[in-house]
Amino acid sequence: MPLPSYSLRSSNGVFTLQIHSQVAHWNGLELYLGFAPQVIDGQPYLHNLDLQKTVEPLICGDPTNFRRTNPIIVIDPGHGGENAGTKSVLGSRYEKEFTLDWARRLQSLLITNGWQVLLTRTNDSDLALSNRVAFAEEHKADLFLSLHFNSAGTNMQEAGLETYCLTPVGMPSTVTRGFRDDPGQVFPNNSFDRDNLQVASTIHWALLQINGKRDRGVRRARFPGVLRGQNRPAVLIEGGYLSNPHEARQIADPAYRQKLALSTAKALLALSRAKPEYSETASAP
Repeated sequence: MPLPSYSLRSSNGVFTLQIHSQVAHWNGLELYLGFAPQVIDGQPYLHNLDLQKTVEPLICGDPTNFRRTNPIIVIDPGHGGENAGTKSVLGSRYEKEFTLDWARRLQSLLITNGWQVLLTRTNDSDLALSNRVAFAEEHKADLFLSLHFNSAGTNMQEAGLETYCLTPVGMPSTVTRGFRDDPGQVFPNNSFDRDNLQVASTIHWALLQINGKRDRGVRRARFPGVLRGQNRPAVLIEGGYLSNPHEARQIADPAYRQKLALSTAKALLALSRAKPEYSETASAP
């Protein structure tokens, strides 16, 4: 017998949850609760932290931290230099090349639409995670966006989009990857829990429209060092699996990377409302 599910509706969309499951859905995209909803005395109950940190930010509002003219974004192309990232299953190309290309394309589109855009790296060089955080702080960024591609090792079947933001204090993380996960730990970026989720879910939904709806969810984690120290909304995107032949083939195609950039740009512009008219005239080589 299927477990009961419940939907909460607002002008922003529909939030659906299921009893005894941490998997929930927001306007069709998958996300994870910190705690599974329960039935107590015949009534459904949602943990207070999930209500405050997951449901209310999505149902009740929009991020306001960078809703202004000419917002500043720092885009972080993952890896670089000797830290090449994951290798494509199709050949000798690496994650670091694809993240930089995606970042350059996104930079061109956002600049055309009124944003101030800086990249943590503009060539094949590596930066420590702490330097990537410091770069955003130095330039007083309104938003930090880290771009990556995924790998499942020898598992060539795993596929889909993942988007990460920092786990709120008091919640267990969706993913730990073997790292210690202390729910009581407080990081600077926890001041932006609400905006983090709103930005992550908006970008994630936009990217799902071009990746074939292969959805691995909006996830929360404490292990990404590039997110923890940020004093601004910060999100990390895993834009597909280089260990999956189909997705690796897509990622290797410049036209697909342009689609990734276009979808990301449209999501960010919708969030900031910095410029109502959207232009697609700019593109990276």
